[in-house]
Amino acid sequence: MPAPPVRTASVRTASVRTASALILVSALTAVGLGSAAAPAAAATVPVGSGSYSDVRPAGTSGPTTNTGTPVTPKLTPAAKDKPLPTNDWWSSLAFQRYGDNPHSTPMYGHPLTYQATAAGLEVGYPTTPAVVGDGRQYEYAHKRDLTLGLTGLNSPDTKADDWSDWTVTPYWSDGARTLRTTIGHGLPFVYAKGSGAGAQITTAAVPTVFADQGNVLGITVAGHHYALFAPAGSDWNIAGSTLTAGLGTKDYFSLAVLPSPGALATYRKYAYSFVTGSRASWNTTGGTVKATYTLTTEAKEGSERGTLQALYRHQWLHTSDPLTPYTYVSPRGTMKVREGASFTTSQRASGVLPALPQSSGVDKARLRGYLNEAANAADPFSGATDTYWTGKALGRLAQLVPVADQIAETAVRDKLLGLMKGRLQDWFTAGGANEFSYDRTWKTLTGYPASYGSDTELNDHHFHYSYYVYAAAIVAQYDQAWAADSAWGGMVRTLVRDAANPSRTDTAFPFLRGFDVYAGHSWASGHQGFAAGNNQESSSESTNLSAGLVLWGAATGDTALRDLGTYLLTTESEAIAQYWFDADEQVFPSSFGHDTVGMVWGSGGAYATWWTANPEEIHGINVLPVTGGSLHLGGEKAAIRRNLAEMERENGGPAVEWRDILWEFQSLADPAAAKAKWDAGHAAYTPEQGESKAHTYHWISTLDTLGAPDATVSGDIPTSAVFSKGTVRTYAAHNHTSTARSVTFSDGGKLTVPARSTATGTGTGGTDPDPEPPTGNTFQLRSGGVLTTTTGTTATTDTIASAGGANHDGTPHQPLTYTAKGVNGTLKSGTPTAFRLQVDASTTVGLGQQARVSYDLTGDGTYDRTETYQYFATDPVAGWEEYTQARGLKSATGSPGDLKGGTVRLEVWSAIGNGTAKLRTGTGDSVLVIPYQ
Repeated sequence: MPAPPVRTASVRTASVRTASALILVSALTAVGLGSAAAPAAAATVPVGSGSYSDVRPAGTSGPTTNTGTPVTPKLTPAAKDKPLPTNDWWSSLAFQRYGDNPHSTPMYGHPLTYQATAAGLEVGYPTTPAVVGDGRQYEYAHKRDLTLGLTGLNSPDTKADDWSDWTVTPYWSDGARTLRTTIGHGLPFVYAKGSGAGAQITTAAVPTVFADQGNVLGITVAGHHYALFAPAGSDWNIAGSTLTAGLGTKDYFSLAVLPSPGALATYRKYAYSFVTGSRASWNTTGGTVKATYTLTTEAKEGSERGTLQALYRHQWLHTSDPLTPYTYVSPRGTMKVREGASFTTSQRASGVLPALPQSSGVDKARLRGYLNEAANAADPFSGATDTYWTGKALGRLAQLVPVADQIAETAVRDKLLGLMKGRLQDWFTAGGANEFSYDRTWKTLTGYPASYGSDTELNDHHFHYSYYVYAAAIVAQYDQAWAADSAWGGMVRTLVRDAANPSRTDTAFPFLRGFDVYAGHSWASGHQGFAAGNNQESSSESTNLSAGLVLWGAATGDTALRDLGTYLLTTESEAIAQYWFDADEQVFPSSFGHDTVGMVWGSGGAYATWWTANPEEIHGINVLPVTGGSLHLGGEKAAIRRNLAEMERENGGPAVEWRDILWEFQSLADPAAAKAKWDAGHAAYTPEQGESKAHTYHWISTLDTLGAPDATVSGDIPTSAVFSKGTVRTYAAHNHTSTARSVTFSDGGKLTVPARSTATGTGTGGTDPDPEPPTGNTFQLRSGGVLTTTTGTTATTDTIASAGGANHDGTPHQPLTYTAKGVNGTLKSGTPTAFRLQVDASTTVGLGQQARVSYDLTGDGTYDRTETYQYFATDPVAGWEEYTQARGLKSATGSPGDLKGGTVRLEVWSAIGNGTAKLRTGTGDSVLVIPYQ
């Protein structure tokens, strides 16, 4: 067995030493979480049938420096009573982990980076990645372009003065001068307020001035363009690398990083519209999650209240709001600029099931044997004493309860429930060998015995507590009385308040402690005391908490908490796909050479874990625990195939240690292949410590029967999912309520689900995962460049030319071209173009195929409408893969209209790579579906 996983910042390994040596519904209140007041001054605080302590157990520690000295938050008097979101991108402002640094470590806001110093705020814009650690880590490390401050400022420390959902205000004072700046994710501006001296900008090298407009100055430093904005009537004075401006009777100034010198006029428009706060709101209806990200502003001059904000990839992929042509480089890929104070994203909700549904592929007798083995183990908790390993054991047992229930093993089910209740109640009662303790100073709840810095560094609360919430949700599914707030549910909700509080008004716990709503994922370190910023390793343990919120909320009737879980899961799912797995191959630098990272850092990512360089754990740590909340991973099947192919290359062969986790991961893309590996290896392996043979067998056998998750379809309740095998879709949903209900799926399928049950069926909306459109608007591809509505029966292949190692993203390069002429049709308004293309790169690495569809409405030779789609990154594994319009529209020109003797053209080419690929033609395997009657 591998060494126990060490979470986040508690250990520094050689593979990450470069980075670590320094290195919702708006206005939610405390929804169903009990009193929002701080705990009473008592050694034991009762909560329903449970309790926690407000005094740490003897001999234990709270937050400390790296030398073990207790620390308190670095907050100004204005912020001292405000619950601190400890696990954030800027946490080192408030948590002085290293005693010799009273300011901050580098903070990665993106596109800008920052570091607080005695003289003010260092600002950088890293645009060139470095690959370090024997090629195992890429980073856009902070490098100072300039320092924003006040003339003569020499502050002994920097404190956090204010914060909102993704912005923060650092504060400096040396007695004579005070400085406040507001910085944040996606902000190209730094907004400053100072007193006691004039504005001072000190550049890392003598700048080049490209614009001097008195109080507005355009400079270039290290190839990066900045604009400096002083109050009207003032003037910038340039003396080598020191630039100063008097503030007169004003107290404000700002700077911005520009995409180009030509953008100065646009940025000047918003330079005095100071951001004062940020807020995310969300709603989940009908299987869709919509989120709005809003900045509040204050006009320092004039009346302009708008602003500019740069969207991350996981955001701009899912917004229809107009964006400017401006872009920025970041460790998360290209950021695109929005002109306006808000934008909205819309995503298909990621569903959660308590367990995979019952299927004919599971041998009940065999499963029964595995279940009895787990339930009758001499020590079902494997000696666990701390919060993390106890949680892992609870999670393992929780996965087996619904499985036992499916095959009517009620005695086993109830024994497992009893084991879980007993251990949860033990932890939920203060005064024993283990308990939860509240720290009034840091406003956090810590479980003791603690582990991996969850106490001294405030690491990983969302990881550890995810297992408790998930296990409690399974108990609540079968025993609602146990889950009542007056019983043990109150303690579950207290853990939720600590790790993922939905309330912004709770005075005892911060809003969403670790989840960064703008970055789209959680952060694990409580102090962020690294040169590479904050980090998160096991993104899947973060989504385990979100899935637990969905199930707990559904089981207890708390729809607001359920919908919070759906928002968090859906948002983080896309972030994981893009930033951990590089699903579209548009984020990792080409020099990095890996298809996945084990850890995401503020500065980039690392092919590493905190405790081992073994490829199996690097590839598996963002998969475990495998649960009914893991189905979202099946939305990026090509990325799963690339991921596992790399694991075997790096590992020198198939998995040995974490084979069950990686089999289950493979089953989300290729169930039959995973089943074959299980069949060949199930007799001779030891389960990963959060897994069991019963769960792994049930998982792999069920998906082999039903097919992999189909992320293109969602149900109108969060506890639903769809699976596809061949041309058959299986709909599944769990109904936690006391009355039967009908679930409607986005493809029109319907499913009636009895009370407190899971149901499956093919529904009434059709069973074809890629339904054929009506005859007449479906064109098959033929070798020789023909599109035809005639059905073919003989499969052929065409060769897609190599991109020659160049980037042809968006521009056809030696394309295969297929054309249909003399087409008549009436446009079906609101219906998009669709296609299904079977492509194969064989074993060639790094290829991507792209499609463009063009419409000449009258056949006069001029194409009136052209649609270019995002390219499809094929995996280096022989076998056909499916490229569809679901990859997303990259660009479109012209307007659609009726076809009158028109021409339809499909072009397919290699956007990237250095090798040929194949396109399957001749039959209905590859088709173009035009939106016409």
